[in-house]
Amino acid sequence: MRPEPFTIDVPDAVLEDLALRLSRTRWPDDIPGSQWEYGSSLSYIRELVDYWRTSFDWRAQERMLNSFPQFKAEIDGLGIHFIHQRGTGPDPFPLVMIHGWPSSIHEMYKVVGPLTDPASHGGDPADAFDMVVPSLPGYGFSDRPKERGVAVASMAQLFFKLMTEVLGYATFGAQGGDWGSAITTALGYTYPEQVVGIHLSNIVAGRIRAPASDLSDAERAWREAGRVWGRDERGYSEIQGTKPLTLGYALSDSPAGLAAWIVEKYRAWSDCDGDVERRFTKDELLTNVMIYWVTETANSAGRSYYEASHNQAPVPRGGKVEVPTGVALFPGPIANPPREAVERGYNVQRWTEMPSGGHFAALEEPEALVEDVRAFFRPLRK
Repeated sequence: MRPEPFTIDVPDAVLEDLALRLSRTRWPDDIPGSQWEYGSSLSYIRELVDYWRTSFDWRAQERMLNSFPQFKAEIDGLGIHFIHQRGTGPDPFPLVMIHGWPSSIHEMYKVVGPLTDPASHGGDPADAFDMVVPSLPGYGFSDRPKERGVAVASMAQLFFKLMTEVLGYATFGAQGGDWGSAITTALGYTYPEQVVGIHLSNIVAGRIRAPASDLSDAERAWREAGRVWGRDERGYSEIQGTKPLTLGYALSDSPAGLAAWIVEKYRAWSDCDGDVERRFTKDELLTNVMIYWVTETANSAGRSYYEASHNQAPVPRGGKVEVPTGVALFPGPIANPPREAVERGYNVQRWTEMPSGGHFAALEEPEALVEDVRAFFRPLRK
């Protein structure tokens, strides 16, 4: 399990093949004036692909990512890639920060510095963290699982071993959103002696269960909002949860198709008022897409939905996470649950309703997320 230093170094041949594929994109038709109603806007994806082909500098983004110390360690037969940035302060506290889909370690690039070296970013050095930012199995530079069943519970086990057996931390905290929220939840539930607290930037809705007769008016309104959202927005989850390989052929073959699949979610799930570049630059969008493209992980990442829907839940029905939990909810277009709903499943010790931001909190509102993470873990440090 000894971690080995890792450097991102994409072969020139991969970039040359990408340029050729982009230049030969075969575009679909659209309904004039429909924009994003039927899916990713044809005019915007054409614009993005043109920028990708003519102006985007992967090598510059590669250098930026490589400015963070990265490693890879074999755990239970899988190579797990991760950033491990040690903190600068009197007693840095270990924190694993976990991304989701369609994200990557890139989502955290704005928060690693302030969390590891608060004094250089206007903060108190006593708030320093040792940051561990892993790529999920099947995502980015981690290995692609070759066996069935690598879902939330097994990912939590892998990351627990990463923190305790590979890196040697006796206790640690965990933070996450999207799949990261589910994995963080599983870490807190399964390993309460070692995980001193968890911080969530969105909530795993399936964790919050109660008979309809016991729900508050706010909970009923939230459930109805979730039903409406699911009707219009859950297509990605249905196909990735049932027939991911069928989609995988297209995403593995067409970089324009991969960009359209991922960028549509960055627009739909962020607090951008319909303009995705209000929140993310083209370089940020494409760097994330590139991580999926150059590692050929679009299919294996999508397969995590299938594994999650076909395997036992990591937290039993009715099970409550008893470790201290911090919740920072960003208002974006996905409805957030009321506190009374979350308290059914978590020991909520800090509750923050942010004024802006959406699903990709570390990219959209890095300063707000950093401050909330610092404040939540401050009384839990040992």
